[in-house]
Amino acid sequence: MSQAKNIFVQGPISPETIAASIASHSSKTEIGAHSIFLGQIRQDEQPQGSVTAIEYTTYETMALDAAALIREDLFSKYPIKCLHIYHSLGLIKTGEICLFVFVSAAHRQAATAACHEAVERIKSELPVWGKEILENNTSIWKTNT
Repeated sequence: MSQAKNIFVQGPISPETIAASIASHSSKTEIGAHSIFLGQIRQDEQPQGSVTAIEYTTYETMALDAAALIREDLFSKYPIKCLHIYHSLGLIKTGEICLFVFVSAAHRQAATAACHEAVERIKSELPVWGKEILENNTSIWKTNT
């Protein structure tokens, strides 16, 4: 199995981080396609009130091992050149980015399919939990959908 790369960022993922990641790939001329997923905190309406933020926690070692397995599987399944995952931990406010998945390949079909599968697997396989913070300062545990 490949080395468990740290995918976690404390706080929101900044637009500058996203832009720098994209810019760093311009020299990789064997790449012809990038597929990007950005997860943003929604202001969902719950029976108890509006969501103002989500606080993410994880079992980091277990999550990093699971992310490494996902990466390894996707590299063996698709002809991709790069796969980057960034997931927030801590308090992320509505409107802020909490998940950034960036997949590069020679062709768009591989980049798009691998990005889609990566996001679905991250949501279902990583031991990351989100506690929705509501406008009245109560909280409820989020279920992934």
